[in-house]
Amino acid sequence: MAFPQSFLDELIARSDIVDVVSSYVQLTRKGSNLFGLCPFHSEKTGSFSVSPDKQIYYCFGCKRGGGVVNFIMEEENLPFPDAVRFLAKRAGLEVPEEDGDREAGRRRARLLELNRDAARFYYQLLYKPEGQAVRAYLERRRITRQTAVKFGMGASPDAWDTLLLAMTKKGYTKSELLEAGLVVQNKNGGLYDKFRNRLMLPVIDTRGDVVAFGSRVLDKSEPKYMNSSETPVYSKRRVLYGLNLAKKTKRPNIILCEGNLDIVTLHQAGFDNAVASMGTALTVEQTRLLSRFTKELVLCYDNDSAGKIATERALQILNNSEFTVRVLQLPRRLVDGEAVKQDADDFIKFQGADAFERLLIGSENGVEFRMAQIAGKYDLSDDQARVAYSEEISELLSGLSNPVERQIYTTRAAEAAKITPEAMKLEVQRAFKRRISREKRAELRRELNPAAQLQPKERTLRYDNLRSARAEEGILRLLILDETLFAQNPPLEESQFSSPLLGRVFQLLLQARSQGREPSVAALAGQLSQEEMNHITAICQQPESLQNARQALADYIHIVQEEAGKRQNGGAVDPLLAATEKYKNKKGTGGKQHG
Repeated sequence: MAFPQSFLDELIARSDIVDVVSSYVQLTRKGSNLFGLCPFHSEKTGSFSVSPDKQIYYCFGCKRGGGVVNFIMEEENLPFPDAVRFLAKRAGLEVPEEDGDREAGRRRARLLELNRDAARFYYQLLYKPEGQAVRAYLERRRITRQTAVKFGMGASPDAWDTLLLAMTKKGYTKSELLEAGLVVQNKNGGLYDKFRNRLMLPVIDTRGDVVAFGSRVLDKSEPKYMNSSETPVYSKRRVLYGLNLAKKTKRPNIILCEGNLDIVTLHQAGFDNAVASMGTALTVEQTRLLSRFTKELVLCYDNDSAGKIATERALQILNNSEFTVRVLQLPRRLVDGEAVKQDADDFIKFQGADAFERLLIGSENGVEFRMAQIAGKYDLSDDQARVAYSEEISELLSGLSNPVERQIYTTRAAEAAKITPEAMKLEVQRAFKRRISREKRAELRRELNPAAQLQPKERTLRYDNLRSARAEEGILRLLILDETLFAQNPPLEESQFSSPLLGRVFQLLLQARSQGREPSVAALAGQLSQEEMNHITAICQQPESLQNARQALADYIHIVQEEAGKRQNGGAVDPLLAATEKYKNKKGTGGKQHG
């Protein structure tokens, strides 16, 4: 084990889960648990629960769960050892490092040190003769020295091994440079600098660590933009360029753009609330990160087909989230009589900060943007096109959960289609009924297949014997709820469990009790994967009465032993799984027959 169990027990005891989670999520007590908006997925109604008694959290929406260490691992994007160190620092505990764990922590710290030194190297080079080409490029882009310093910009020289030699001279190994993604290995095994003849943009996370680099070529060669590949300290899904600065903004929202240089230009123009998503579409992980700093987002992607697709995808991710979402559409610019697309950087340069401020103030909300996109597909002077528009817009409006919002936009859609509000309202009502009908059919299919509902969400954890697995789950719940039921070890072995995961957890909880420790789910964070912890936490959410608990335990044990005996003797098929297969082969359980 990476850390002494006694230390982990003390750490968890000193890190009350309510206190820790409350620093990230606003919680409200409902009965014995506390609830809030889930930090791991977008939602408007809080389905994220925290149990002070069990010291675990669980989201009934996205099905994530675990103890206090798991929460920090998820929320801070840290591996288990670093999450332990994070909590230890918070609790004022000294971490007793072991060799293996000390090495993992040293490796991560070493990569962060290397990135910092590389950023410093590039920064210093920018103001030497070797950085002249990059300085000239910044001048052409109208990026001031003050802004370049603020973002820690640098220059990579037009040479093959300048960084490689400088960093190895400082004591870094070639393998560390490879792992950090700063050098590349050719087919002959030789190494060369990844970034050459480029403007360098260090990517700094919200903790102030340099985790990666973005870059821009100085001429017309390809690729124009080049970013760091994923490393042990960098995941592009979990980082937003410029958020280390934007998190301090006094503005009420955060602007999401596509390119790093858009962010630089916007900050320089006074919009210090702009961030970019590192060459990837907006991810759920990034929305979780943003939710710590704002509840209002403004999407400002390029005004081309790719930008519109990115906007639509972002709106889908943010649908029914706690965010207020607006869309800022940049107008096209006339060049020699032709309308060409422009990004935020172009707009600021040619129209100025005041014009961007006016666009920001007048930006549409997400519904208005999507309505405009649909309207743009049709010639609304044509009767057939107006009918087709009414059908498509009704599908969009039927998905709005707020009836007042639905009515307001239904009236606007009627005006666009030049039909009466009553006619459009009927079309939206029909679309709404179709949506409800589809949802009911889906629910019916789930109800007709109850066995499928009993299976773990993660496919790799699926049960082979549902009858035994359900009893195994009951045994774990009882052990966690009342350890006195196990005053004498139950007549069960791990090998008798049909689910390897449940058998392993059973053994770990019994082992904890035999060592005089409380059998706790929270203490399993270092021994289970996050997917496994999600499932075990979900099991803990299911009701289990302690009335007649001893008889329930005996019944559960009997089922597990009986099913284990059948397997040993090549016995009968699990009836619940058989019912599932019968359902799969049954015809006419969906579609129009149930409409």
